[in-house]
Amino acid sequence: MTMVPSASIASRAEELDALDAILPFDRRDQLAALLTDDDVATLKHLASEGMGENTLRALASDLGYLEAWCRLATGSPLPWPAPETLLLKFVAHHLWDPAKRGEDPAHGMPAEVEAGLRTKRLLRASGPHAPGTVRRRLTTWSILTRWRGLTGAFAAPSLKSALRLAVRASARPRQRKSRKAVTGDVLAKLLETCASDRLVDVRDRALFLTAFASGGRRRSEVAELRVGDLVDEEPVRADPADKNSPPLPCLRIHLGRTKTTTSDDSEHVLLIGRPVIALKRWLTEAAIKDGPVFRRIDQWGNFDRRALTPQSVNLILKRRCQQAGLDPALFSAHGLRSGYLTEAANRDIPLSEAMQQSLHKSVAQAASYYNNAERKQGRAARLIV
Repeated sequence: MTMVPSASIASRAEELDALDAILPFDRRDQLAALLTDDDVATLKHLASEGMGENTLRALASDLGYLEAWCRLATGSPLPWPAPETLLLKFVAHHLWDPAKRGEDPAHGMPAEVEAGLRTKRLLRASGPHAPGTVRRRLTTWSILTRWRGLTGAFAAPSLKSALRLAVRASARPRQRKSRKAVTGDVLAKLLETCASDRLVDVRDRALFLTAFASGGRRRSEVAELRVGDLVDEEPVRADPADKNSPPLPCLRIHLGRTKTTTSDDSEHVLLIGRPVIALKRWLTEAAIKDGPVFRRIDQWGNFDRRALTPQSVNLILKRRCQQAGLDPALFSAHGLRSGYLTEAANRDIPLSEAMQQSLHKSVAQAASYYNNAERKQGRAARLIV
């Protein structure tokens, strides 16, 4: 296998420093060892072209994995464009039949490739990869190929056929991002665990209320929220139909480019009432006037100027679940998103109105939460009780 000079790694690490607002700092050295000089130049070009931070972060992560896999599987760096045979090899290494693997140890990813990826902490799955992960990495590969002005074999009939057959053979059931939704009753239990005046409790209370009430924001959107994204609006009535109802504070949250926006589109949602009070209390007590809204707090109550990572948001939710007597394995940060739509369905809020706040682009995806809620409330499953 070709050894990469340490001087080149150090040089790429310095180049990646220019992307420190996008790429996780703790992965800088790892990516510098995995990527080539051309890879780093491509990422910097995409950043200068205004590619969204979440998209660029995902591209960098996938590219690092592809480079590592290719070196272990072929002994060479990732070729551009990739030949059709390499794409088929990638599918064969990641989507395989567990039953066949039991009979033939050579089926699927070779043991030495698997061991190398685990050593680099790039592989955690014990079985075949999720089809969605394989498709996403192939899409990343295709996008980066096009950005280099090249044409790949990603539309080849053989690749499409191999993917279809491999997905069927791997027989891996689709997993929900959060097995259980964080609905209103679950949210109330989480909030009970952060009811004290400790700074960490004030932060977590604001985080949960903001993420849920703003439409079930993704953990990356919560982590990337900045003070400059918050705009005070005129108070609104608790009951819009009653001009004598009490006024509630209102805040507009600018989300910029999200996972489902394109080009220069920008999205915003509203925060009304108790979540606004909780969020402003956190900003006041932490003396945060600019920069990231939600930040890490150490065991002595000191907070970092850097934003929480999306992974930290997930860990905070799981920790609070455990404190609330809930099984952390059943919940993740995505449960706030699915929980928002499920709660909206339970309260008979029209789907179109809920989607204005959740910013789901797919009616079918958003409606699935409504369908599940309606089935539990309906009579069809109660013919024999």
